[in-house]
Amino acid sequence: MDLMEMTLAILAGTSRSSVTRCKPGTNCPSSHTGISRQLSPLSVTEDSSAPILELQSRGSSGVCGHRVERQNRSGDDGMQTHPENSSQGNRLKARCLSCTAVLLKAVWGLLIILSVSSSWVGTTQIVKITYKNFYCPFFMTWFSTNWNIMFFPVYYSGHLATAQEKQSPMKKFRECSRIFGEDGLTLKLFLKRTAPFSILWTLTNYLYLLALKKLTATDVSALFCCNKAFVFLLSWIVLKDRFMGVRIVAAIMAITGIVMMAYADNFHADSIIGVAFAVGSASTSALYKVLFKMFLGSANFGEAAHFVSTLGFFNLIFISFTPVVLYFTKVEHWSSFAALPWGCLCGMAGLWLAFNILVNVGVVLTYPILISIGTVLSVPGNAAVDLLKQEVIFNVVRLAATIIICIGFLLMLLPEEWDEITLRFINSLKEKKSEEHVEEMTDSSVHLRSRSRVNGTVSIPLT
Repeated sequence: MDLMEMTLAILAGTSRSSVTRCKPGTNCPSSHTGISRQLSPLSVTEDSSAPILELQSRGSSGVCGHRVERQNRSGDDGMQTHPENSSQGNRLKARCLSCTAVLLKAVWGLLIILSVSSSWVGTTQIVKITYKNFYCPFFMTWFSTNWNIMFFPVYYSGHLATAQEKQSPMKKFRECSRIFGEDGLTLKLFLKRTAPFSILWTLTNYLYLLALKKLTATDVSALFCCNKAFVFLLSWIVLKDRFMGVRIVAAIMAITGIVMMAYADNFHADSIIGVAFAVGSASTSALYKVLFKMFLGSANFGEAAHFVSTLGFFNLIFISFTPVVLYFTKVEHWSSFAALPWGCLCGMAGLWLAFNILVNVGVVLTYPILISIGTVLSVPGNAAVDLLKQEVIFNVVRLAATIIICIGFLLMLLPEEWDEITLRFINSLKEKKSEEHVEEMTDSSVHLRSRSRVNGTVSIPLT
């Protein structure tokens, strides 16, 4: 019994010594370790943080240090990957916005192409219909040019509908009149700058209408596409633009098409005169564009609208005497104003104005090259209408001349650095092919190594 009491006393002393009391405000690490050691077998399933806290109290050496380092590293990695993810998200958003802008511009371009070609085909065909009962080409030119006055009001209406900061008509008019100089539009500049361009504008349209009396709409629209070649030749001679061999080839093709078009009717008198009128119209159009670039430079949409409306005012004020003179000399005479085909005249003038507006709007909304494509598409459009009306019979020479002129027109649309762009594109394709070949070789080598490791051998592929 004494031995039993002694052992019980020893056990009670050790249990009391294991639980020590600490004064308030002091640290007692032994108590924490003791409690944790006693509770850990029972509380592992209830509180999973107990073993981790116990391991953290042992110091940085051991398993806990590795866990803390892993947690810190994962936190650092999270902090590093967060800005990378945000930057990638911004890049994706920027790419989506750029792709949306390009897609929207392409859609606008397709609509502009169809609208430009349709308006030009409609104008040409209405002129042919008007000639059946009314043949006064200069009066028709003067009447349609007067409609250019409405260009600036149409532009200002679009400004009011789309602009956030709306300006008054006079303020917008003065802002757009800077195309004439810093002082704006003065009477001297109105006469000096507007007169030559108004004359060239009238000659271009008048010669075009004269050519439509002698030739079919398809031939005239095809010959008018030669103005691109004439613009290049005049720019090369007058403006000292860069020489391009491909554009010289395009100009030669245009001249070849002109000769073949005259030969299509065996050099008939009306055919030769009609070809001369159409080529003259293309030449005056090219001269107008080159002089505009020389004296006025480039213009935005508002300045172009202002300038075209100014041409309409000049035509109404100073050229109105010409159709009056032609009327009293009975060169272009009609019985009464009520007998005039007002429907055809207004339709022709409206489509002509729409064509001019679309050409200037298209440069703002989409790529300028698409406007030129819309112009050249008027040739097959007029050909389709002429075939339906059975007004033209395409022989081999006329068809070849039309195709040659259209190809020359398209060659004129190539940019100045087209050869460098083509070489870069070819080199990029070669680099992509070489990269794909290297990736295929690396994939095949990795596959061979994995198979060799499975088989227990190491094989090095020969390159």
